Amino acid sequence: MLNQLTITDLCETLDKKEASARETVEACLKQIENVDGRIHAFISYDGQNALAQADEADRMLREGATRSEKPLLGVPIAIKDAIAVKGHPLNCGSKILGSYVSPYDATVIERLKSAGAIVFGRANMDEFAMGSSTENSAFGVSRNPWDMGRTPGGSSGGSAAAVAADECLASLGSDTGGSVRQPAAFCGCVGLKPSYGRISRFGLVAYASSLDQIGPLTKTVRDAAIVSRVISGWDRRDSTSVPENVPDYSASLTGDIRGMRVGLAREYMIDGLDPEINAAIRTASEELRKLGAEIVEVSLPHTEFAVAAYYIIATAEASANLARFDGIRYGLRVDGKDPIELYSKTRGAGFGSEVKRRIILGTYVLSSGYYDAYYLRAQKARTLIRQDFLNAFEKVDAILTPTAPTAAFKIGEKSGDPLQMYLSDIFTLSCNLAGICGISLPCGFTRDPKLPIGLQLLGKPFGESAILRIAHAYEQSTDWHREKPPECLHLPN
Repeated sequence: MLNQLTITDLCETLDKKEASARETVEACLKQIENVDGRIHAFISYDGQNALAQADEADRMLREGATRSEKPLLGVPIAIKDAIAVKGHPLNCGSKILGSYVSPYDATVIERLKSAGAIVFGRANMDEFAMGSSTENSAFGVSRNPWDMGRTPGGSSGGSAAAVAADECLASLGSDTGGSVRQPAAFCGCVGLKPSYGRISRFGLVAYASSLDQIGPLTKTVRDAAIVSRVISGWDRRDSTSVPENVPDYSASLTGDIRGMRVGLAREYMIDGLDPEINAAIRTASEELRKLGAEIVEVSLPHTEFAVAAYYIIATAEASANLARFDGIRYGLRVDGKDPIELYSKTRGAGFGSEVKRRIILGTYVLSSGYYDAYYLRAQKARTLIRQDFLNAFEKVDAILTPTAPTAAFKIGEKSGDPLQMYLSDIFTLSCNLAGICGISLPCGFTRDPKLPIGLQLLGKPFGESAILRIAHAYEQSTDWHREKPPECLHLPN
């Protein structure tokens, strides 16, 4: 089935004229029709618009367009509901934006379109990217294709579930504290969080501006390399974008990692780690050793402060960023007798409970008398955490960790305990605090029930080529990425 192909295989199929882009989109739409009523990966999608884009791609293919010009020509890619696509709804999984339609394309969308991709669908997400389970969406809960009673992770859960269920060939998510990598681990796909400044945030609705990064979710490491190269690069419209050359990531996927040094962080192999995940990570490190990498132990001594620092910094920035949703300029408006009552009623009706909780936390830590005690200390801890990584990267090319402490948990299991939910990101959020890059890829399954386990590789700032190289070598030596969720396979296509 065309929708089950990787980007690499689909491009080859399209170039050989063995199938068309229209047939590919039709296959994706048929799969959505078959399975999304249960998975709910999408908030909405415009099938006719996607088919029109496919017809244009087929025209260009007939006229001789090349992959060097259009590397993603004819490839259907889903988009997280926090990324602006001109003429499409933009809700961020929230009621407060109402019927808002984006008047412009995000930079990453411009680059996808320029590369020939078929951009379609609004993938479900935790409201304003605040969550680790996609249970906080105002548009309903998304479900894991491997087990419908479990979460696909968050906040980019819809993006990951859509890829895992073959409803698209790839998707874009955003990662503030693990929101690309953790869903990738839970759904058995590949998720890449780029270095801060590598990919433009212009057109991404902000949660925490110093932490947010857009990243791809794909079926293979090679596909992640292809999409990442397309959407990376300096953008004058993003003041945090870094004018760093973007290498050809695909060229680094040689399969040869002999002589590379991979660090195993002792602070990440903690007592609370699920034993099956611990075993899978140890087995993966041995596989890398067999492939020629040198495995060495490294220490990241300030890791214990990461969760506290993250939830101070992220909520502080969220409280500032979400102040713009006031019922005056766009989105939901609930009238009141004066502006204060209008603000209060609009935000009370428009924001969900988790968003309200984080706004309150963020406002508190920024308030007079508490700024130094909380926010300033958190920023100092962040500096120490980043320095830990920089020190480690003087000795190793990448750091190997679990992506999450458990496999996908049951829907509702942690929704009543915010602290337990926050700890789901314990292995991913340090990467965002430090501004480095990270990738998650499949490295095994739990036994009963059978659920994917994710392996995380962390790289130095702008070290995406190294982690992609190691991830690809591991992926090609194992078959974990080839398995499909049984919940979707038995359905007709």
